[in-house]
Amino acid sequence: MNRTRHDAGGAMPLGDSIRPTIEALPHSPIATIADYGHGRPGIIPLWFGEGDLPTPEPISEAGIRAIRDGHVFYTYQRGLPRLREALSAYLGRVHDVPVPVERITVTSSGMTAIMKTMQTLVDPGDEVAIVSPVWPNIVNAVRVMAGVPVEVPMHLGNQGWTLDVERLFAACGPRTKAIFVNSPGNPTGWIMERGDLRRVMDFARSRGLWVVSDEVYSRLVYDRPAAPSFLEVAEPEDRLIVVNSFSKNWMMTGWRLGWMVAPEWLGPVLENLVQYSTSGTPAFVQEAGIAALEEGEPVVADLVARCRAGRDLVCAALERLPRLRLTCPPGAFYVFFRVEGETDSVALARRLIDEVAVGLAPGAAFGSGGEGYLRLCFAARHDRLAEAVDRLARALG
Repeated sequence: MNRTRHDAGGAMPLGDSIRPTIEALPHSPIATIADYGHGRPGIIPLWFGEGDLPTPEPISEAGIRAIRDGHVFYTYQRGLPRLREALSAYLGRVHDVPVPVERITVTSSGMTAIMKTMQTLVDPGDEVAIVSPVWPNIVNAVRVMAGVPVEVPMHLGNQGWTLDVERLFAACGPRTKAIFVNSPGNPTGWIMERGDLRRVMDFARSRGLWVVSDEVYSRLVYDRPAAPSFLEVAEPEDRLIVVNSFSKNWMMTGWRLGWMVAPEWLGPVLENLVQYSTSGTPAFVQEAGIAALEEGEPVVADLVARCRAGRDLVCAALERLPRLRLTCPPGAFYVFFRVEGETDSVALARRLIDEVAVGLAPGAAFGSGGEGYLRLCFAARHDRLAEAVDRLARALG
C-alpha cells in the first residue's frame, strides 16, 4: 500500500511514513460487522462482548460522588492504594492465595494491561504461543510489537472445546517468549482446569518462558464460584502476568478499568509504562472500582444467574437447528457455533443483518480455526435473546 498525502511540501507517500507493521494490522471483523449493522431498524446487536444493562447504581454513584468530591487530578501511577488493597483482598477471597499489593498494577482497561504486557515482553521476531480460537486483540497486540503470534488450535468434540497441552508445548520453539492463555475463553467459553494450569506453569518454568493469563471472565462460570487461576498454581516470583478487568463481572465496559498481577520486581517497569502511556487511571473511575469490589458480589451473582438462563435459552434453541454445531459453554457469555456449509463468516454475518436483523460476530475474527463459526453474546434480556434465536432459525434452519 502506498497512499499519497498532499501538503505544503508536496506529495508524501503515506506508506513510507509509518511502520509497515502498523499499516498491515487488519481491521477487526467484529468492528466491520458492527459498523455494517449499526442503526439498522430493528437490529438485535449481539456482536460485542458486553451486556445490555447499565453499571449498577452503587458502583456508578461511587464514581459520580468522586467527581463531585474533586477526584479529577493526576493520581498514583500504579493505582490508588485503596483500590490495590481492595484487589489484593478480592483475589485472596476468590482464589484463596495471598496476592500482595506490591504485585498489583491498575490499568486503564484490561486491553491496556494486555498491551503493556506485550510492550514489556515482546521484541521484534519474538513468538507468543496463543491458545486459539481467541479474541483478535490478543494476536494483534503481539503484532503491534512486531512479534509473531503462533496460534495453537483447540478441538471441538463431544466433550466441548479441548486443548492438547502437549501440542501447546510443541508449538514453543527457540524464539518463543511467552504462552498466552485466555480462560474462561472468548469466544469458546472453554476453561483450563487446575491440572493443566499446573502443567503449563511447570513447562514454562522449565523453559524460562512467561505465562500471560487473561482471566477477565474468571467469575462468569456456571458450575463453581470462579474459574481456576494461574495464581493458584504459581510461585510469587514465577514469570507470570495475570490480566483482568472490571468490564465483564460488574458491567463496567465503558469505564475502562483493569489490573495486572505480576512478580513484585516487575512493578517499577510497569509503573514506567503507565507513566509513558496514560499517566494513570482516573481517580473517580478507580473509586467506582473500589465500590465494585467491596459491594459488588450481589451484582456478580445476579449477572451469572442472568447469563446462565440466557445461555440455556440460546443453546436449547440453536441445538435444534440441524446445520449448527455447538457446545453449551461452561464459562464466559458467548455461544460459538459452526454453520455447516458456510466458509465465509463475515459474509454470513452480513447476510444475517440484511435478512433477519441479528448482529453476530464472525468467527474469522478469532483466528484460522474460527472460520465458519459465529459468536453470539447471551448477556442480554431474555426476550431479546428469544427473538434473536427465532430470527436465526428462519435464516439458518
